[in-house]
Amino acid sequence: MRVGAVLLAAGSASRMGGRPKSLLALDGVSLIQRQLMALSGAGVDEVVVVLGHYADQIEQAVHTFPVTVIRNPHPEEGQVSSLRLGLRALSTPLDAVVVALADQPLINFQDVSDLIEAFKKRPNTTQVVVPTVGDLPGNPVMFTAQVKEAVLAGGAQFGGKQWQMANPEQVFRWATTNQRYRVDVDTPEDIEALAARTGQRLTWPSDLADGKRGVIASQRP
Repeated sequence: MRVGAVLLAAGSASRMGGRPKSLLALDGVSLIQRQLMALSGAGVDEVVVVLGHYADQIEQAVHTFPVTVIRNPHPEEGQVSSLRLGLRALSTPLDAVVVALADQPLINFQDVSDLIEAFKKRPNTTQVVVPTVGDLPGNPVMFTAQVKEAVLAGGAQFGGKQWQMANPEQVFRWATTNQRYRVDVDTPEDIEALAARTGQRLTWPSDLADGKRGVIASQRP
């Protein structure tokens, strides 16, 4: 099975004080780099990283990885627009796609591998696998190439969640106790809560420390 991935990192991080949260580091490794290592370690064949706000800064953190980097010229249009750009940029004939978020600090290669294994074992009437912890959905998610094509055939505001809402019977809610699928960071309070709960402290790079705002790069395709 050939698996591609779209890693979304285009948001404005307004609730984080205008700093690119994907550049937060855990044990000296930025969150976006940790996601790329997790995808690679799980054997994903191709990765597209979608940037938008802070694109110049974030691209510096990923330029050594064998990935395709694209920029959403209109990231203010929301996550669906970034997803659609990422799906369109996947070049290899694929059987399935993982959609990952760059602000999940604890996801590792085993978590991605477990998701892929759950996808392989999903009911044959389903096309999307969503990790579900205590009835709450998590990330990353995974879906068939057919769903990828259906999303791209839809309108500009049609993404993976919209497909799931239109086809709930084809969504496999994979029950797991792995809390890592539910952990992301959107606010400074989330950083403190993670440290209190796990003892793991996220830190800003020096050029973004002490409340310094990120520079929103000019957007270009």
